[in-house]
Amino acid sequence: MISSINDVEHIFFIGVAGTGMSALAQWLAGAGKKVSGSDRYFTPGTYNDTREKLEAAGIQCFEQDGSGITPATQLVVVSTAIENTVYEVQKANTLNIPIIRRSALLALIAKSKRTVAIGGTSGKSTTTAMLYTILEQAGLQPGIISGAGLVSIIQQGKIGNAITGKGDWLVIEADESDGSIVQYQPEIGVLLNIDKDHQELDALLEIFTVFKNNTTGRFVVNQSHGLAARLSQNKQYDFAIDANAGAGYTATQFAQQGLQISFSINGVAFTMEQVGRHNMENALAATAVANSIGVSLEVCAKALATYTGIYRRHQVLGKKQGVWLIDDYAHNPAKCAASMAACQYIAPKLVAWFQPHGYAPTRFLRADFVAEIAATLRPQDEIWMSEIFYAGGTAVKDISASDLINDLKALGKKAFFVADRKEFVAAAKPHFTDDCVLLLMGARDPSLEQYAQEVWQAL
Repeated sequence: MISSINDVEHIFFIGVAGTGMSALAQWLAGAGKKVSGSDRYFTPGTYNDTREKLEAAGIQCFEQDGSGITPATQLVVVSTAIENTVYEVQKANTLNIPIIRRSALLALIAKSKRTVAIGGTSGKSTTTAMLYTILEQAGLQPGIISGAGLVSIIQQGKIGNAITGKGDWLVIEADESDGSIVQYQPEIGVLLNIDKDHQELDALLEIFTVFKNNTTGRFVVNQSHGLAARLSQNKQYDFAIDANAGAGYTATQFAQQGLQISFSINGVAFTMEQVGRHNMENALAATAVANSIGVSLEVCAKALATYTGIYRRHQVLGKKQGVWLIDDYAHNPAKCAASMAACQYIAPKLVAWFQPHGYAPTRFLRADFVAEIAATLRPQDEIWMSEIFYAGGTAVKDISASDLINDLKALGKKAFFVADRKEFVAAAKPHFTDDCVLLLMGARDPSLEQYAQEVWQAL
């Protein structure tokens, strides 16, 4: 079996248009490998933006018909969504070409560099992007492999989720949702938080303990988060928003004015065109790591002042008729609460809309969603939900988003259910004021990006 990324030159991706897969493909192409791939969304005569950007990066794209896999192919990479019944997998087996999962390939790439792996149930993509921004502006020419596109890279006409980098450092987002985080052996591991999300807290604590044990150098944790703090290796490398936590890096003096936040880290002033305490915490984590490898706090502050965010992470679409429209990827209870709280600094009233994803996750997190959202809503704020996003496959549909809305109503909250999201804006318009925020929240549904544009047009 392949033990090093240097063992292969010709690599083929089945499902190359996926966020995680496209990032690895671009990184490898930038490293000089011969990369190609197929995707079920690549069809004859149909324009595909991702395909165009992959091909511009030197990645040859094929329809998912097996034509791209040849005897010259040395390695085939599959995502978790690709099953053994797929014709291309069968062809690779016939040709005796090794097949590995995306996470196994990322582990090989990570092993080839000085890697910082960012873990935790919330904030991974943002912290990864912030740390990359700092190291890049510090002149270290880092690489990045992320689960979300950086606006600064998207503006260059790229997908935005990967840069190979010429330097020694690579920053990666380490995902715990599928357990793949246990495969990585980074030089620096970062644990932002541990909140109930895809799994129970005990299971997550076990996974992150393995992540810590696999880290070859420093393990950096959030001392302000009780469960994360349990895995501390050395407080001098840790970070906290609590001045009494004893961490080496502390953020204080948080303030938000509209769409800008300010705070201090170890006495150095930071200002960012972002919102929410959670982004101060993400910036603190990125700064703690960067400073520990030699970047001054002043350089960190200067870099983060230019940080432009990542796609669909509290993305401001604009203001119309007095309504600020913000689109966010929030999908678990802690993320929804943080996103809503950040909006409360922007306008006197918040109207939040949420589309839960998956029946099993919604059932699993029902009580947590209700508790977090209820605790965040001010008397004047409202929460709206449309029906649960169903991605297909077998699912027991014994829960509805209306159940969560009824739970919130029972707590005296202003909560509304509109089953079909196409009817949401018309139903909610009478509730808008001439100074309010309309926050759209949801993940996993690829049509949410287009939905945000439809809402913008309907305002």
